[in-house]
Amino acid sequence: MKVPLSSTRFSVPESYPSGSSASGIFTPSSRRIVRAAGVIFLLAASAFAASAQSAPAPQTQQPATTQKPTPVPAQNPAPAQAAGQTPGQQAPEDTGPVLHLGANEVNLIFTVTDRHGHYIPNLQQSDFALLDDQKAPARITSFRQQTNLPMRVGIVIDASTSIRSRFEFEQQSAVEFLLSTVKPKSDKAFVMGFDVTPNVTQDWTNNLDGLETGINRLRPGGGTAMFDAVYTACRDKLLTQRGPEPVRKAMILITDGDDNQSRVHEDEAIKMCQRSETIIYAISTNWTPSRGKGDKVLADMATATGGQVFFPPSVEEMSGSFKDIAAELRSQYLLTYTPADFRYDGSFRSIYLYCNDRRYQVRAKKGYFATSQ
Repeated sequence: MKVPLSSTRFSVPESYPSGSSASGIFTPSSRRIVRAAGVIFLLAASAFAASAQSAPAPQTQQPATTQKPTPVPAQNPAPAQAAGQTPGQQAPEDTGPVLHLGANEVNLIFTVTDRHGHYIPNLQQSDFALLDDQKAPARITSFRQQTNLPMRVGIVIDASTSIRSRFEFEQQSAVEFLLSTVKPKSDKAFVMGFDVTPNVTQDWTNNLDGLETGINRLRPGGGTAMFDAVYTACRDKLLTQRGPEPVRKAMILITDGDDNQSRVHEDEAIKMCQRSETIIYAISTNWTPSRGKGDKVLADMATATGGQVFFPPSVEEMSGSFKDIAAELRSQYLLTYTPADFRYDGSFRSIYLYCNDRRYQVRAKKGYFATSQ
């Protein structure tokens, strides 16, 4: 209860009316005692009134412990955050001396050739210029020529009726490629055939005999659903091959590119390749002198993912295309970097990479999809 100070006035008389007896209540000494007691009581009443005024404050003020804490960026960011992270993002945990890819790091694998298609080795980081989403990267984590980076390869073969006459040559060339390219200690591959539906005849393995058996199990027949097969291979097989350390993921696509059965569109198949960070190497089985619509489709898919399309003049020369692919897979560069202004929104971010020496051409994927949180 509030006690107003005006109600606690106490009068202590200095003298008393005449006629008071000496034996009465207020003798000179008693008057001093009463006066002192009054002062003490006045001070106590004032203190009580002040405490009564301040006491309700805790009842009306919200306790600090019940408020939701506001996130505050770290004052001393970790090296990765200081180098390239946007404010408010948490720095990736320190995982030791082994290089691990962070959620906001991009693993860019690319090939450099001259105008004659010869691979150019021993280039340095300063020989290239890079833009990610039209901005220079915030930080370069590593740059090196990777000739022994582990590979994850999908062999996807058109098994529709249209290629029946040359199917055995395709099988033989694919087997030779796997035997000469896949290193059992570090690499893995799978085999998928497709007509109207995709069919995995050998799942991920480093067993070369198993891969050869998977290719020989394929039988031609039916229509052609190429986009469905590419989409499924990337979504169900290559997208799952994602780990803390970089690997090279490639799809060897053997077909004439003419699709007549797919439910998935071309752009959807390409986007799934980009999400799974898969490079497409296509070998056209169109042996006619003129390039058809299917050949353009194969070229578009290869270009968007940083790969290449091959046009062997005959089925007997298909093995040469496989050898070219094997040579490229062992002659690539790896660039790992942190983008500037990175956002975890799942959006597509474009990549523009070129060599400062314009005699050389760079082949890399056109972009990637950012991770989502």
